[in-house]
Amino acid sequence: MGARHYLYVMTATLPLFDPIDHISVADAVVHQIEDMLVAGVLKQGDRLPSERDLADALDVSRPKIREALKALETRGLVEVRHGEGSFVARLTGAAMSPALMSLYSRHGEAFFDYLEYRRAQEAFAAWLAAQRATPSDRERITKFLDQLQTAWDLGDDMTSREADIRFHSAIVDASHNATLIHMMGSIYDLTQQGLFYNRHYLRTIDGTGRALLDQHIAIGSAILEGHAEDARDAATAHLDFVEASFRKGHDDSRREAIARKRLTPAHAKN
Repeated sequence: MGARHYLYVMTATLPLFDPIDHISVADAVVHQIEDMLVAGVLKQGDRLPSERDLADALDVSRPKIREALKALETRGLVEVRHGEGSFVARLTGAAMSPALMSLYSRHGEAFFDYLEYRRAQEAFAAWLAAQRATPSDRERITKFLDQLQTAWDLGDDMTSREADIRFHSAIVDASHNATLIHMMGSIYDLTQQGLFYNRHYLRTIDGTGRALLDQHIAIGSAILEGHAEDARDAATAHLDFVEASFRKGHDDSRREAIARKRLTPAHAKN
């Protein structure tokens, strides 16, 4: 009796279980969309399906969808544009302000800090992706590898540049690390703007771009085969190559600038 009485007192004063709240339909919709935002399935700027399509897909009424979208809008996660639809709001701040971007563009050494950061994060992402990639992740990585190969075969630099960014983004997504996905998304914004990573310039240093393609194949193959250490090493080697190539290009340009000065009239007699 004593033991049973003690249990009764404990459960009366310090309940072992919390009451179960009824989750409303709208809250369930909000929770599902938030899960996709955290996982990086939905990203800033993405357009959500229409209210009708969402209602059909989730098998709930349109008023409940509107209630859920209003809650997401209040939380700053969704932007409702009348006449256009609902879009995922900007979830991460810009990696750099316009003033800082302009400053960095005038001081080339900042580029190598950017590469140093990318090397560490992309090596980590590749290591995780090799262990965590799902069949759908592998399908995306394979698709972008195929696009890189086709672009190289055709000499299509624009398509190659776009496939390059998508390939690296797909690897980060396959890491299934929400913080990494969102942080690198901000970094890739800079890449797409061409502030730091001038792929066309890099390709001219590479010659044909074959070395870049081979490096991407090495990274992708290691991930697809589940070889985490090889994937990490291949990603590191890729960024090492990029850094070495840009340093060589920078040094060659500086030497050529000095050499041209020797062609001025003041130096013509020498």
